[in-house]
Amino acid sequence: MTADKRVTLDEIVSSLSDGMTIGIGGWGSRRKPMSIVRAIARSTLKDLTVVSYGGPDVGLLCATGKVKRVVFGFVTLDSIPIEPHFRAARQAGAVEVTEYDEGMFYLGLLAAAWRVPVLATRAGLGSDIMRVNPQLTTVQSPYSDEQLVAVPALQLDAAFVHMNRADQRGNAAFLGPDLYFDDVFLMAAKQRFVSTERLVETGDLLQEARVQQLRVNRSMVDGVVHSPHGAHFTSCEPDYGRDEDFQKLYAGSVGDAWAPFLARYIDVDESAYQAAVAQ
Repeated sequence: MTADKRVTLDEIVSSLSDGMTIGIGGWGSRRKPMSIVRAIARSTLKDLTVVSYGGPDVGLLCATGKVKRVVFGFVTLDSIPIEPHFRAARQAGAVEVTEYDEGMFYLGLLAAAWRVPVLATRAGLGSDIMRVNPQLTTVQSPYSDEQLVAVPALQLDAAFVHMNRADQRGNAAFLGPDLYFDDVFLMAAKQRFVSTERLVETGDLLQEARVQQLRVNRSMVDGVVHSPHGAHFTSCEPDYGRDEDFQKLYAGSVGDAWAPFLARYIDVDESAYQAAVAQ
């Protein structure tokens, strides 16, 4: 196993191909790996299936024409309830959707992480989830007559998460209030990449993080990219909060305002963007 797993954003994008299923960690507009998402948005990739507890990662990739299908439990900007670019793409019929209950979504990721084809749940029974997802089926419990929803594994070709701290070997820590299932996204994927606010020595991880925050280890990671402010404009507590002013600009850029916003947010040198955010 390679000790030094440092990669660049360009190297991550070059490992991807059209039509892949990619998982993006974080939650709504919280600790999203936006530097990687921006790099994908700048690329020529297309026809992606995006699996996410969605936020601006989903909206940005939909708005830049990268997405064929979105698999999601929700797509929100948190302080702005509905992600406007995703809403516009969905209303225009530009993307296909698979809409799950949040718990079903988690079970799909967990099934892929555990390398089993399905996991059973009561979630979804008696709801419109079964109507809007006609491909879902029920199975009978082998121990009773109970019918359960069979949630298929959400197998990912690649997954991306953003962590507060990481070392060059792929061990990483979150310092905020929640892991947001990022570890499960990584375990469900064939290729696994972590962007991080700060690269530190392995021993220094324990200086900042509690043991329970060290949930991502090197066996789950293929590449690490040092990306200060790499979650901007989403939050990355405790390093920084959500940039609400920038998020409002993003949310208001649907339609005619999109092209100038795109030039400002995506089509810029990544280091220049990070330096501007730091000011």
